[in-house]
Amino acid sequence: MKLERTPKGLYSPEFRAEAVKLIEKTGLSVDRAAKQLSIPKSSLGNWVRAAKKGQLAEVGKGQGLPSEQELELGKLRKELAEVKQERDLLKNLRRISRRSRGEIRPD
Repeated sequence: MKLERTPKGLYSPEFRAEAVKLIEKTGLSVDRAAKQLSIPKSSLGNWVRAAKKGQLAEVGKGQGLPSEQELELGKLRKELAEVKQERDLLKNLRRISRRSRGEIRPD
């Protein structure tokens, strides 16, 4: 069973219900099911506890779906973080390369 994840940890009531059903039907642990679904195990654990109390429908009532701007901002932040990581990696490789050729220059 493959469920789609919503950005920023906002999950539909249907997603929560299906995730809880996955645990109930398969007998998976919360930890293992959370890994399969790529969600925090604390969230899934909360949903399971709420479902046992019959309050799963109440979980997340106060959350709204993100706007297009919020989604775009999240996407751009993720992309920026990746680019910074690549830049830092290339800087380190350049330093290592210079040292191996005997060039020593303070950065």
